[in-house]
Amino acid sequence: MDSVGVAAAAPDAGPGPAWQSKCPWGAPSTTSISCSLADVMSEQLAKELQLEEENAAFPEVVAAAEGPFITGENTDTSSDLMLAQMLQMEFDREYDAQLRREEKKINGDSKVSISFENYRKVHPYDSDSSEDEVDWQDTRHDPYRADKPTTTPRRGFIGKGKDITTKHDEVVCGRKNTARMENFAPEFQVGDGIGMDLKLSNQVFNALKQHAYSEERRSARLHEKKEHSTAEKAVDPKTRLLLYKMVNSGMLETITGCISTGKESVVFHAYGGNSATEDKVIPPECAIKVFKTTLNEFKNRDKYIKDDYRFKDRFSKLNPRKIIRMWAEKEMHNLTRMQNAGIPCPQVVILKKHVLVMSFIGQDQVPAPKLKDVTLSSEDMKKAYYQILNMMQQLYRECSLVHADLSEYNMLWHDGKVWLIDVSQSVEPTHPHGLEFLFRDCRNVSQFFQKGGVAEALNERELFNAVSGLNITADNEVDFQAEIEALEKMNEDHVQNHGKKLSTFSSDGDPPIYDE
Repeated sequence: MDSVGVAAAAPDAGPGPAWQSKCPWGAPSTTSISCSLADVMSEQLAKELQLEEENAAFPEVVAAAEGPFITGENTDTSSDLMLAQMLQMEFDREYDAQLRREEKKINGDSKVSISFENYRKVHPYDSDSSEDEVDWQDTRHDPYRADKPTTTPRRGFIGKGKDITTKHDEVVCGRKNTARMENFAPEFQVGDGIGMDLKLSNQVFNALKQHAYSEERRSARLHEKKEHSTAEKAVDPKTRLLLYKMVNSGMLETITGCISTGKESVVFHAYGGNSATEDKVIPPECAIKVFKTTLNEFKNRDKYIKDDYRFKDRFSKLNPRKIIRMWAEKEMHNLTRMQNAGIPCPQVVILKKHVLVMSFIGQDQVPAPKLKDVTLSSEDMKKAYYQILNMMQQLYRECSLVHADLSEYNMLWHDGKVWLIDVSQSVEPTHPHGLEFLFRDCRNVSQFFQKGGVAEALNERELFNAVSGLNITADNEVDFQAEIEALEKMNEDHVQNHGKKLSTFSSDGDPPIYDE
Protein backbone atom coordinates (compact mmCIF):
# COMPACT_ATOMS: atom_id res chain seq x y z
CA MET A 1 0.00 0.00 0.00
CA ASP A 2 1.30 3.46 -0.80
CA SER A 3 1.42 6.38 1.57
CA VAL A 4 -1.47 8.16 -0.08
CA GLY A 5 -3.86 5.31 0.55
CA VAL A 6 -2.99 5.11 4.21
CA ALA A 7 -3.61 8.81 4.65
CA ALA A 8 -6.99 8.55 2.99
CA ALA A 9 -8.11 5.57 5.00
CA ALA A 10 -7.15 6.98 8.36
CA PRO A 11 -10.25 9.16 8.89
CA ASP A 12 -12.62 6.31 8.25
CA ALA A 13 -11.11 4.02 10.86
CA GLY A 14 -13.24 3.01 13.78
CA PRO A 15 -12.68 3.83 17.37
CA GLY A 16 -9.32 2.93 18.75
CA PRO A 17 -6.42 4.26 20.77
CA ALA A 18 -5.58 7.96 20.71
CA TRP A 19 -2.35 7.45 18.92
CA GLN A 20 -4.32 5.80 16.08
CA SER A 21 -6.57 8.93 15.55
CA LYS A 22 -3.83 10.96 13.91
CA CYS A 23 -1.36 9.81 11.34
CA PRO A 24 1.93 11.61 10.97
CA TRP A 25 1.70 11.06 7.26
CA GLY A 26 -1.74 12.58 6.96
CA ALA A 27 -2.54 15.75 5.03
CA PRO A 28 -3.22 19.03 6.98
CA SER A 29 -6.85 19.59 7.87
CA THR A 30 -6.81 23.37 7.16
CA THR A 31 -6.69 24.49 3.65
CA SER A 32 -5.22 27.87 2.61
CA ILE A 33 -7.49 30.40 0.99
CA SER A 34 -6.41 31.16 -2.46
CA CYS A 35 -6.43 34.79 -3.63
CA SER A 36 -5.76 36.54 -6.82
CA LEU A 37 -2.76 38.68 -7.68
CA ALA A 38 -4.94 41.82 -7.67
CA ASP A 39 -5.89 41.22 -4.02
CA VAL A 40 -2.26 40.79 -3.00
CA MET A 41 -1.29 44.09 -4.62
CA SER A 42 -4.18 45.99 -3.00
CA GLU A 43 -3.19 48.83 -0.61
CA GLN A 44 -6.30 48.37 1.54
CA LEU A 45 -5.34 44.78 2.23
CA ALA A 46 -1.80 45.86 3.15
CA LYS A 47 -3.12 48.44 5.65
CA GLU A 48 -5.41 45.86 7.27
CA LEU A 49 -2.54 43.40 7.64
CA GLN A 50 -0.30 46.10 9.12
CA LEU A 51 -3.02 47.16 11.55
CA GLU A 52 -3.48 43.54 12.68
CA GLU A 53 0.24 43.21 13.33
CA GLU A 54 0.30 46.47 15.34
CA ASN A 55 -2.70 45.35 17.39
CA ALA A 56 -0.95 42.10 18.21
CA ALA A 57 2.37 43.75 19.14
CA PHE A 58 1.23 47.02 20.83
CA PRO A 59 -2.34 46.63 22.01
CA GLU A 60 -2.30 49.58 24.53
CA VAL A 61 -0.81 52.08 22.13
CA VAL A 62 -3.27 51.14 19.45
CA ALA A 63 -6.13 51.38 21.93
CA ALA A 64 -5.08 54.90 22.81
CA ALA A 65 -4.65 55.75 19.17
CA GLU A 66 -8.10 54.50 18.25
CA GLY A 67 -9.77 57.53 19.82
CA PRO A 68 -11.21 60.41 17.89
CA PHE A 69 -8.09 62.52 18.63
CA ILE A 70 -5.69 60.59 16.32
CA THR A 71 -7.93 59.06 13.71
CA GLY A 72 -9.21 61.29 11.00
CA GLU A 73 -12.77 60.00 10.78
CA ASN A 74 -14.39 63.04 12.36
CA THR A 75 -11.53 65.56 12.03
CA ASP A 76 -10.45 67.43 8.99
CA THR A 77 -6.71 66.68 8.94
CA SER A 78 -6.21 68.51 5.72
CA SER A 79 -6.02 71.83 7.66
CA ASP A 80 -2.57 72.76 8.97
CA LEU A 81 -4.13 74.72 11.83
CA MET A 82 -6.07 71.69 13.05
CA LEU A 83 -2.96 69.51 12.85
CA ALA A 84 -0.98 72.08 14.88
CA GLN A 85 -3.70 72.21 17.56
CA MET A 86 -3.82 68.42 17.75
CA LEU A 87 -0.04 68.21 18.14
CA GLN A 88 -0.05 70.97 20.76
CA MET A 89 -2.76 69.18 22.74
CA GLU A 90 -0.79 65.95 22.69
CA PHE A 91 2.33 67.81 23.89
CA ASP A 92 0.33 69.48 26.68
CA ARG A 93 -1.00 66.13 27.83
CA GLU A 94 2.48 64.69 28.05
CA TYR A 95 3.68 67.82 29.88
CA ASP A 96 0.84 67.58 32.43
CA ALA A 97 1.56 63.90 32.98
CA GLN A 98 5.20 64.75 33.66
CA LEU A 99 4.17 67.42 36.19
CA ARG A 100 1.92 64.93 37.99
CA ARG A 101 4.80 62.47 38.23
CA GLU A 102 7.05 65.20 39.63
CA GLU A 103 4.41 66.13 42.23
CA LYS A 104 4.07 62.53 43.34
CA LYS A 105 7.83 62.12 43.55
CA ILE A 106 8.41 65.29 45.58
CA ASN A 107 5.41 65.05 47.92
CA GLY A 108 5.56 61.34 48.68
CA ASP A 109 3.76 60.66 51.96
CA SER A 110 4.33 64.14 53.39
CA LYS A 111 1.42 65.96 54.99
CA VAL A 112 2.55 69.24 53.50
CA SER A 113 2.41 68.96 49.73
CA ILE A 114 3.21 71.20 46.80
CA SER A 115 1.25 71.55 43.60
CA PHE A 116 2.20 72.43 40.02
CA GLU A 117 -1.40 73.18 39.13
CA ASN A 118 -0.55 76.72 38.02
CA TYR A 119 1.95 75.38 35.50
CA ARG A 120 -0.29 72.83 33.81
CA LYS A 121 -1.44 73.24 30.20
CA VAL A 122 -5.11 72.41 30.64
CA HIS A 123 -7.37 73.10 27.65
CA PRO A 124 -11.13 73.55 27.94
CA TYR A 125 -11.76 70.91 25.28
CA ASP A 126 -9.41 68.39 26.90
CA SER A 127 -11.61 65.70 28.42
CA ASP A 128 -8.77 63.32 29.26
CA SER A 129 -8.54 64.02 32.99
CA SER A 130 -8.23 61.62 35.84
CA GLU A 131 -11.37 61.40 37.94
CA ASP A 132 -9.52 60.36 41.06
CA GLU A 133 -7.22 63.44 40.91
CA VAL A 134 -8.52 66.26 43.11
CA ASP A 135 -7.51 69.87 42.72
CA TRP A 136 -7.40 71.10 46.33
CA GLN A 137 -7.29 74.69 45.16
CA ASP A 138 -10.84 74.30 43.88
CA THR A 139 -12.15 72.81 47.10
CA ARG A 140 -13.07 74.69 50.20
CA HIS A 141 -11.93 71.95 52.54
CA ASP A 142 -8.23 71.36 53.08
CA PRO A 143 -7.65 67.70 53.95
CA TYR A 144 -4.39 68.53 55.70
CA ARG A 145 -5.93 71.16 57.92
CA ALA A 146 -7.72 69.79 60.92
CA ASP A 147 -11.05 71.18 61.90
CA LYS A 148 -10.89 73.84 64.56
CA PRO A 149 -12.57 72.98 67.81
CA THR A 150 -16.15 74.10 68.04
CA THR A 151 -16.82 76.91 70.42
CA THR A 152 -18.99 76.42 73.41
CA PRO A 153 -22.35 78.21 73.45
CA ARG A 154 -23.05 81.27 75.52
CA ARG A 155 -24.45 79.27 78.35
CA GLY A 156 -21.00 77.73 78.86
CA PHE A 157 -21.83 74.02 78.61
CA ILE A 158 -22.97 71.38 76.16
CA GLY A 159 -25.09 68.35 76.79
CA LYS A 160 -27.33 67.30 79.63
CA GLY A 161 -27.02 65.24 82.76
CA LYS A 162 -23.96 63.06 82.93
CA ASP A 163 -22.92 64.00 79.40
CA ILE A 164 -22.57 67.70 80.18
CA THR A 165 -19.32 69.34 79.01
CA THR A 166 -18.36 72.78 80.26
CA LYS A 167 -15.92 75.27 78.79
CA HIS A 168 -13.42 74.30 81.49
CA ASP A 169 -13.21 70.73 80.28
CA GLU A 170 -9.62 69.52 80.04
CA VAL A 171 -9.99 68.10 76.53
CA VAL A 172 -11.81 71.16 75.18
CA CYS A 173 -9.30 73.58 76.71
CA GLY A 174 -6.41 71.51 75.43
CA ARG A 175 -7.70 71.60 71.86
CA LYS A 176 -8.40 75.31 72.12
CA ASN A 177 -4.86 75.98 73.31
CA THR A 178 -3.52 73.94 70.41
CA ALA A 179 -5.58 75.99 67.97
CA ARG A 180 -4.37 79.24 69.56
CA MET A 181 -0.77 78.33 68.72
CA GLU A 182 -1.51 79.43 65.16
CA ASN A 183 -1.53 83.02 66.41
CA PHE A 184 2.15 82.84 67.34
CA ALA A 185 4.74 84.62 65.23
CA PRO A 186 5.64 82.85 61.96
CA GLU A 187 9.25 82.55 63.10
CA PHE A 188 8.15 80.41 66.06
CA GLN A 189 7.80 76.82 64.85
CA VAL A 190 4.79 75.15 66.49
CA GLY A 191 4.54 72.01 64.35
CA ASP A 192 1.40 70.16 63.32
CA GLY A 193 -0.25 69.89 66.70
CA ILE A 194 -3.78 70.27 65.35
CA GLY A 195 -3.38 67.41 62.91
CA MET A 196 -2.23 65.14 65.72
CA ASP A 197 -5.15 66.16 67.96
CA LEU A 198 -2.70 67.56 70.50
CA LYS A 199 -4.11 68.80 73.79
CA LEU A 200 -2.08 71.41 75.64
CA SER A 201 -2.70 72.30 79.23
CA ASN A 202 -3.00 75.91 80.26
CA GLN A 203 0.36 75.82 82.00
CA VAL A 204 2.19 74.53 78.94
CA PHE A 205 0.37 76.94 76.60
CA ASN A 206 1.20 79.95 78.78
CA ALA A 207 4.85 78.92 78.90
CA LEU A 208 4.97 78.55 75.11
CA LYS A 209 3.21 81.89 74.65
CA GLN A 210 5.70 83.67 76.89
CA HIS A 211 8.61 82.00 75.12
CA ALA A 212 7.25 82.97 71.70
CA TYR A 213 6.86 86.56 72.85
CA SER A 214 10.43 86.59 74.19
CA GLU A 215 11.78 85.14 70.95
CA GLU A 216 9.92 87.74 68.92
CA ARG A 217 11.38 90.57 70.97
CA ARG A 218 14.86 89.04 70.80
CA SER A 219 14.70 88.75 67.01
CA ALA A 220 13.53 92.35 66.81
CA ARG A 221 16.48 93.47 68.92
CA LEU A 222 18.91 91.50 66.78
CA HIS A 223 17.40 93.02 63.63
CA GLU A 224 17.65 96.51 65.09
CA LYS A 225 21.24 95.91 66.16
CA LYS A 226 22.12 94.69 62.71
CA GLU A 227 20.47 97.60 60.92
CA HIS A 228 21.34 100.47 63.26
CA SER A 229 24.64 99.60 64.89
CA THR A 230 28.29 99.33 64.06
CA ALA A 231 29.79 96.04 65.10
CA GLU A 232 33.43 95.18 65.46
CA LYS A 233 35.26 95.37 62.12
CA ALA A 234 31.94 95.90 60.33
CA VAL A 235 29.57 98.76 59.62
CA ASP A 236 25.83 99.02 59.28
CA PRO A 237 24.16 99.88 55.94
CA LYS A 238 23.81 103.60 56.75
CA THR A 239 27.48 103.94 57.64
CA ARG A 240 28.46 101.96 54.56
CA LEU A 241 26.45 104.38 52.43
CA LEU A 242 28.29 107.35 53.94
CA LEU A 243 31.63 105.72 53.16
CA TYR A 244 30.51 104.98 49.58
CA LYS A 245 29.56 108.62 49.08
CA MET A 246 33.00 109.73 50.26
CA VAL A 247 34.68 107.39 47.81
CA ASN A 248 32.37 108.33 44.92
CA SER A 249 32.89 112.05 45.51
CA GLY A 250 36.64 111.62 45.16
CA MET A 251 37.42 112.59 48.74
CA LEU A 252 38.75 109.09 49.42
CA GLU A 253 40.40 106.87 46.86
CA THR A 254 39.88 103.54 48.58
CA ILE A 255 39.25 102.07 52.03
CA THR A 256 41.74 99.33 52.83
CA GLY A 257 40.43 97.87 56.08
CA CYS A 258 40.12 98.06 59.85
CA ILE A 259 43.17 99.02 61.89
CA SER A 260 41.72 99.42 65.39
CA THR A 261 38.62 98.63 67.41
CA GLY A 262 37.55 100.11 70.71
CA LYS A 263 34.65 100.40 73.09
CA GLU A 264 33.11 103.36 71.33
CA SER A 265 34.49 103.38 67.77
CA VAL A 266 36.08 101.46 64.91
CA VAL A 267 38.98 102.99 62.95
CA PHE A 268 39.59 102.21 59.25
CA HIS A 269 42.51 103.08 57.01
CA ALA A 270 41.93 104.80 53.68
CA TYR A 271 43.88 106.53 50.94
CA GLY A 272 43.00 110.17 50.31
CA GLY A 273 41.56 111.35 47.02
CA ASN A 274 42.19 114.36 44.84
CA SER A 275 39.09 116.48 45.57
CA ALA A 276 40.72 119.00 47.85
CA THR A 277 38.60 121.94 49.01
CA GLU A 278 39.72 125.54 49.41
CA ASP A 279 40.57 125.27 53.10
CA LYS A 280 41.18 121.54 53.47
CA VAL A 281 43.94 119.50 51.88
CA ILE A 282 43.29 115.79 51.99
CA PRO A 283 46.36 113.91 53.25
CA PRO A 284 47.68 110.89 51.30
CA GLU A 285 46.59 108.50 54.07
CA CYS A 286 43.49 108.97 56.19
CA ALA A 287 42.01 107.39 59.28
CA ILE A 288 38.21 106.98 59.34
CA LYS A 289 36.80 106.85 62.85
CA VAL A 290 33.30 105.37 62.89
CA PHE A 291 31.53 105.81 66.20
CA LYS A 292 29.41 102.86 67.21
CA THR A 293 25.74 103.70 67.12
CA THR A 294 24.82 101.26 69.87
CA LEU A 295 23.92 102.85 73.16
CA ASN A 296 25.50 100.19 75.37
CA GLU A 297 28.90 101.87 75.46
CA PHE A 298 27.48 105.37 76.00
CA LYS A 299 25.31 104.74 79.04
CA ASN A 300 28.10 105.63 81.46
CA ARG A 301 29.77 108.24 79.27
CA ASP A 302 27.07 110.89 79.19
CA LYS A 303 28.73 112.65 82.13
CA TYR A 304 31.45 113.83 79.76
CA ILE A 305 28.99 115.73 77.58
CA LYS A 306 25.83 116.62 79.52
CA ASP A 307 27.68 119.02 81.88
CA ASP A 308 29.82 120.56 79.13
CA TYR A 309 28.62 124.13 78.63
CA ARG A 310 29.17 123.79 74.88
CA PHE A 311 26.53 121.06 74.64
CA LYS A 312 24.46 121.56 77.78
CA ASP A 313 21.54 123.18 76.00
CA ARG A 314 21.49 120.67 73.17
CA PHE A 315 21.94 117.55 75.27
CA SER A 316 18.51 117.52 76.87
CA LYS A 317 16.73 118.14 73.56
CA LEU A 318 18.25 115.23 71.61
CA ASN A 319 17.41 111.58 71.52
CA PRO A 320 20.13 109.05 72.37
CA ARG A 321 20.93 108.39 68.71
CA LYS A 322 21.80 112.01 68.02
CA ILE A 323 23.92 112.19 71.15
CA ILE A 324 26.36 109.85 69.46
CA ARG A 325 26.65 112.28 66.55
CA MET A 326 27.30 115.00 69.10
CA TRP A 327 30.08 112.84 70.52
CA ALA A 328 31.76 112.78 67.08
CA GLU A 329 31.24 116.53 66.73
CA LYS A 330 32.85 117.06 70.11
CA GLU A 331 36.00 115.19 69.08
CA MET A 332 36.22 117.19 65.87
CA HIS A 333 36.13 120.52 67.72
CA ASN A 334 38.59 119.33 70.37
CA LEU A 335 41.04 118.22 67.68
CA THR A 336 40.64 121.61 65.98
CA ARG A 337 41.55 123.40 69.19
CA MET A 338 44.59 121.21 69.71
CA GLN A 339 45.73 121.68 66.12
CA ASN A 340 45.45 125.47 66.43
CA ALA A 341 47.58 125.31 69.57
CA GLY A 342 50.28 123.29 67.82
CA ILE A 343 49.77 120.06 69.78
CA PRO A 344 50.66 116.96 67.73
CA CYS A 345 47.34 115.30 66.94
CA PRO A 346 45.42 114.00 63.89
CA GLN A 347 44.25 116.64 61.44
CA VAL A 348 40.49 116.76 60.89
CA VAL A 349 39.41 116.36 57.26
CA ILE A 350 35.62 116.13 57.43
CA LEU A 351 32.78 115.02 59.69
CA LYS A 352 29.68 113.27 58.35
CA LYS A 353 27.20 112.41 61.08
CA HIS A 354 29.03 109.79 63.19
CA VAL A 355 31.92 109.28 60.73
CA LEU A 356 35.04 111.39 61.33
CA VAL A 357 37.83 111.46 58.72
CA MET A 358 41.27 112.44 60.02
CA SER A 359 44.87 112.26 58.93
CA PHE A 360 46.58 108.91 59.48
CA ILE A 361 49.31 108.71 62.11
CA GLY A 362 51.62 106.10 60.62
CA GLN A 363 52.95 105.08 57.24
CA ASP A 364 52.03 102.56 54.51
CA GLN A 365 48.87 101.34 56.25
CA VAL A 366 50.88 100.59 59.43
CA PRO A 367 49.60 102.70 62.34
CA ALA A 368 52.02 104.27 64.76
CA PRO A 369 52.52 102.13 67.88
CA LYS A 370 51.00 103.10 71.18
CA LEU A 371 53.31 104.32 73.88
CA LYS A 372 52.65 101.19 75.91
CA ASP A 373 53.76 98.93 73.02
CA VAL A 374 56.95 100.71 71.98
CA THR A 375 60.34 100.17 73.63
CA LEU A 376 62.17 103.46 74.10
CA SER A 377 65.60 104.24 75.34
CA SER A 378 66.10 106.21 78.53
CA GLU A 379 66.75 109.39 76.56
CA ASP A 380 63.65 108.95 74.39
CA MET A 381 61.60 108.09 77.48
CA LYS A 382 62.78 111.27 79.19
CA LYS A 383 62.10 113.26 76.03
CA ALA A 384 58.60 111.80 75.77
CA TYR A 385 57.86 112.69 79.40
CA TYR A 386 58.76 116.34 79.05
CA GLN A 387 56.87 116.52 75.78
CA ILE A 388 53.73 115.13 77.41
CA LEU A 389 54.11 117.53 80.33
CA ASN A 390 54.30 120.43 77.88
CA MET A 391 51.28 119.14 75.93
CA MET A 392 49.20 118.79 79.10
CA GLN A 393 49.99 122.39 80.03
CA GLN A 394 49.13 123.61 76.52
CA LEU A 395 45.96 121.57 76.52
CA TYR A 396 44.85 123.06 79.83
CA ARG A 397 45.94 126.67 79.41
CA GLU A 398 45.77 127.38 75.67
CA CYS A 399 43.01 124.97 74.59
CA SER A 400 41.04 125.08 77.84
CA LEU A 401 40.68 121.31 77.72
CA VAL A 402 41.28 118.33 79.95
CA HIS A 403 41.91 115.08 78.12
CA ALA A 404 39.95 113.07 80.74
CA ASP A 405 41.32 109.74 79.44
CA LEU A 406 45.03 110.35 79.07
CA SER A 407 47.19 107.25 79.40
CA GLU A 408 49.80 105.27 77.48
CA TYR A 409 46.91 103.72 75.49
CA ASN A 410 45.91 107.07 73.92
CA MET A 411 49.41 108.30 73.06
CA LEU A 412 51.23 107.28 69.88
CA TRP A 413 54.97 107.38 69.16
CA HIS A 414 55.68 108.55 65.62
CA ASP A 415 58.58 110.46 64.04
CA GLY A 416 60.36 110.71 67.39
CA LYS A 417 57.54 112.45 69.24
CA VAL A 418 54.29 111.76 71.06
CA TRP A 419 50.89 112.24 69.39
CA LEU A 420 47.62 112.58 71.32
CA ILE A 421 44.51 110.76 70.07
CA ASP A 422 41.01 109.98 71.29
CA VAL A 423 39.83 113.33 72.63
CA SER A 424 36.10 112.76 72.23
CA GLN A 425 35.63 112.68 76.00
CA SER A 426 37.78 115.78 76.65
CA VAL A 427 36.04 118.45 78.68
CA GLU A 428 36.75 121.99 79.72
CA PRO A 429 38.16 122.82 83.16
CA THR A 430 34.83 124.42 84.07
CA HIS A 431 33.19 121.02 83.88
CA PRO A 432 31.84 119.93 87.30
CA HIS A 433 34.31 117.01 87.22
CA GLY A 434 37.04 118.61 85.12
CA LEU A 435 39.65 118.78 87.90
CA GLU A 436 38.92 115.18 88.91
CA PHE A 437 39.55 114.06 85.33
CA LEU A 438 42.79 116.08 85.27
CA PHE A 439 44.01 114.46 88.48
CA ARG A 440 43.26 111.02 87.05
CA ASP A 441 45.25 111.87 83.91
CA CYS A 442 48.16 113.05 86.03
CA ARG A 443 48.12 109.81 88.01
CA ASN A 444 48.18 107.67 84.84
CA VAL A 445 51.05 109.65 83.29
CA SER A 446 53.08 109.74 86.49
CA GLN A 447 52.74 106.02 87.17
CA PHE A 448 53.67 105.08 83.58
CA PHE A 449 56.86 107.13 83.44
CA GLN A 450 57.90 106.23 86.97
CA LYS A 451 57.66 102.56 86.00
CA GLY A 452 59.54 103.39 82.79
CA GLY A 453 62.56 104.56 84.80
CA VAL A 454 62.26 108.34 84.39
CA ALA A 455 63.77 109.73 87.56
CA GLU A 456 62.57 113.25 86.83
CA ALA A 457 58.91 112.15 86.73
CA LEU A 458 56.73 114.06 89.20
CA ASN A 459 54.11 112.35 91.30
CA GLU A 460 50.44 112.88 90.53
CA ARG A 461 49.94 115.79 92.99
CA GLU A 462 53.01 117.68 91.82
CA LEU A 463 52.09 117.06 88.19
CA PHE A 464 48.55 118.33 88.84
CA ASN A 465 49.83 121.59 90.30
CA ALA A 466 52.33 121.99 87.46
CA VAL A 467 49.65 121.56 84.79
CA SER A 468 46.77 123.47 86.38
CA GLY A 469 48.81 126.25 87.98
CA LEU A 470 46.96 125.71 91.26
CA ASN A 471 48.84 125.50 94.52
CA ILE A 472 47.10 122.78 96.46
CA THR A 473 49.15 121.86 99.51
CA ALA A 474 47.96 118.62 100.98
CA ASP A 475 50.00 115.96 102.69
CA ASN A 476 48.01 112.94 101.51
CA GLU A 477 45.93 112.01 98.50
CA VAL A 478 42.61 112.01 100.34
CA ASP A 479 42.94 115.63 101.45
CA PHE A 480 44.21 116.53 98.01
CA GLN A 481 41.10 115.12 96.32
CA ALA A 482 38.87 116.79 98.93
CA GLU A 483 40.33 120.18 98.04
CA ILE A 484 39.83 119.43 94.34
CA GLU A 485 36.16 118.66 94.95
CA ALA A 486 35.79 121.87 96.95
CA LEU A 487 37.29 123.88 94.11
CA GLU A 488 34.93 122.21 91.61
CA LYS A 489 31.97 123.06 93.82
CA MET A 490 33.02 126.67 94.15
CA ASN A 491 33.65 126.94 90.43
CA GLU A 492 30.21 125.50 89.64
CA ASP A 493 28.52 127.91 92.04
CA HIS A 494 30.44 130.80 90.49
CA VAL A 495 29.22 129.93 87.00
CA GLN A 496 25.63 129.44 88.14
CA ASN A 497 25.47 132.64 90.16
CA HIS A 498 26.82 134.80 87.38
CA GLY A 499 24.67 133.03 84.81
CA LYS A 500 27.16 133.76 82.08
CA LYS A 501 26.11 132.29 78.74
CA LEU A 502 29.28 130.85 77.33
CA SER A 503 29.61 130.62 73.59
CA THR A 504 30.00 127.38 71.73
CA PHE A 505 32.76 126.29 69.36
CA SER A 506 32.70 129.51 67.40
CA SER A 507 34.77 131.08 70.20
CA ASP A 508 37.71 129.18 71.62
CA GLY A 509 38.45 131.69 74.34
CA ASP A 510 39.37 130.58 77.82
CA PRO A 511 36.34 129.94 80.03
CA PRO A 512 36.37 131.34 83.55
CA ILE A 513 38.47 129.20 85.87
CA TYR A 514 38.47 129.60 89.61
CA ASP A 515 41.95 130.35 90.90
CA GLU A 516 42.99 131.14 94.43
